[in-house]
Amino acid sequence: MEMYQTTRALNRGIRVMNQAKLYFVVGSQDLYGDECLKQVAEDAKKMATFLDEKIGDVAHVELLPTVETSELCIEDMRKVESDDDCIGVITWMHTFSPAKMWIKGLQILRKPLLHLHTQANEFLPYDTIDMDFMNLNQAAHGDREYGFILARMGIPHQVVAGYYEHEDVVADIRKFAEVAKAIAFSRSLKVAAFGNNMREVAVTDGDRVETQICYGWETNYYALGDLVKIADQVTEEEIDKKMEEYTSRYTMKTDRIDAVREQAKYEVALEKFLEKNGIGAFTDTFQDLYGLKQLPGIACQNLMGKGIGFGPEGDYKIAAFSAVLMKMAENREGSTGFIEDYTYDLTKGQELELASHMLEVPVSFAANKPVIDAGDAIQVTLVDMGDHFRIICADIELVKQPKVMPNLPVARIMYRHKPNFRIGTAAWCYAGGAHHSVVSTSLTKEDIANFARFTGTELVIIDENTTEADLLKFCGRKF
Repeated sequence: MEMYQTTRALNRGIRVMNQAKLYFVVGSQDLYGDECLKQVAEDAKKMATFLDEKIGDVAHVELLPTVETSELCIEDMRKVESDDDCIGVITWMHTFSPAKMWIKGLQILRKPLLHLHTQANEFLPYDTIDMDFMNLNQAAHGDREYGFILARMGIPHQVVAGYYEHEDVVADIRKFAEVAKAIAFSRSLKVAAFGNNMREVAVTDGDRVETQICYGWETNYYALGDLVKIADQVTEEEIDKKMEEYTSRYTMKTDRIDAVREQAKYEVALEKFLEKNGIGAFTDTFQDLYGLKQLPGIACQNLMGKGIGFGPEGDYKIAAFSAVLMKMAENREGSTGFIEDYTYDLTKGQELELASHMLEVPVSFAANKPVIDAGDAIQVTLVDMGDHFRIICADIELVKQPKVMPNLPVARIMYRHKPNFRIGTAAWCYAGGAHHSVVSTSLTKEDIANFARFTGTELVIIDENTTEADLLKFCGRKF
């Protein structure tokens, strides 16, 4: 309970939507009469209620009036846009719904849109089907008309096809809701940069104005002295309380308790700073530690475990991106967090990568978490290509550490690149992939593709299907 309250406090100032909602908008027309429209409304209400029961823990589903005219469409979309708790919209055409009447409403929409290609009935009533049934249940007709106008207008959207009660369809709608919620979070995210980008490093730098335009991240510089002032006022009682949290989460194998207490002091100070300024992600750099005795390590690690984004060496993009992806994954099993590429085991045919970072690795990647001990995962990064942003997403396989590393006292993961080391790492380098990334056993490349789609970001996928021939495509500046 205490940790939950702390996390909520740290997110103060960010639009945290415990009551997030998706509006459900159904299309029809008045050509078929009042009885038809009455049935459309009843079916739409039944579907909205069903979906709310299935995904309400992520976002509640609320029904808006059936779109029969351009004016009603405008009214519905204004509701979608003006409701701060609304993270997106689900649309479906029960009957044929002429798409010109959707144009003005869709021009208003800026939130993520799911086109649910379904129908009210699962099976055809072969023995009784007539033209009244055909006119009422013609999603195969209406959804194609609607799909055209979305394509014609270039509106980013996701299509989920299938009967709405089927488990795979519900699962896809849930994933859409999680991505939409992460995008809403992203658009209100504030990032604190303690110090600047690490000197001479290119990939961690970027256009902060453009990332705010594209993703909503308000990234601002703060003098380290602002944090040091708070740290100097932290009491011994506050440190004791934080140490109780540490001992409940970590096994202490050091006699340098004074050093751990210093980290506890930094975390208390960071919590106060983040709460006061409504900040959900931050960066630091070891080239600017003026006034601090240590580089914050355990402090950063513990905060990441509470959903706070972090980027070392001034990497504001990975700080923000990791916070957004942790928000996306918060309802799922598994682990999601920042990691840095370090070194390889190049044993022929068994190549492995060792990724780590001093102490700033999320506690979710601890070895006693069997869910991430081995298995499939994704590695994701975001880079600034000068005239656009690019997300690189690679499938990887987490593996158990082959041998003990008694002299490496930091958290780490080991993994294999897909489809193999030669192609996977070459593709990452060709694409300009950074050495800072987010690794997740919770999210999939489809989740990342949806985020890229709704934010207009170029996406490069590296997976089992990537070939030697594909590397030739990666040689140019743009894909």
